[in-house]
Amino acid sequence: MGGGISGSGEAEILARVRGGEIAAYGELVVMHASVAKRTAVFLGAGSEADDVVQESFVKAFRALGSFREDAAFRPWLLRIVANETRNLQRSRGRRARREELAVLPDAVLDPADQAASAERSAELLAAVRGLPEQYRLVVTCRYLLELDEQETATVLGWPRGTVKSRLHRALGRLRTQLPDREVQR
Repeated sequence: MGGGISGSGEAEILARVRGGEIAAYGELVVMHASVAKRTAVFLGAGSEADDVVQESFVKAFRALGSFREDAAFRPWLLRIVANETRNLQRSRGRRARREELAVLPDAVLDPADQAASAERSAELLAAVRGLPEQYRLVVTCRYLLELDEQETATVLGWPRGTVKSRLHRALGRLRTQLPDREVQR
């Protein structure tokens, strides 16, 4: 799952916004709202994900003046979403463990396959939720949000090497917890 339109299309929209066409920002909102919400949900915003996303888009708009023109908008936005989600969790005074998952099947499965797939997904999500936070976050970004290593590093505010090493350790833990070969894939 990619980042929507090409970086040059994004750059053109950002240039229009910077040039005073404020309504063009809505195009960026439409383009990135879905991945922003999934990010907020997977990182623990739960039922407050819409509020986190809305606040993130507002903060991103206000900070556009400091956004580097040669940078990609999506990872920058998702970093804001990640920070807003952390702020929400801090303000609640506890870690949100009520993550929601909107699963869109890639293909229509027969009922038996759907049940088996749902069971495997539930088992995998339970194992991911059981990981220490640093591992849960990196697995969430790389596999549930389908971000590449650099985007994951940007979103989490970690060096790329840290993303690689923590992902390696997280996958090792998941392999020991999930011996079923299909779940491991």
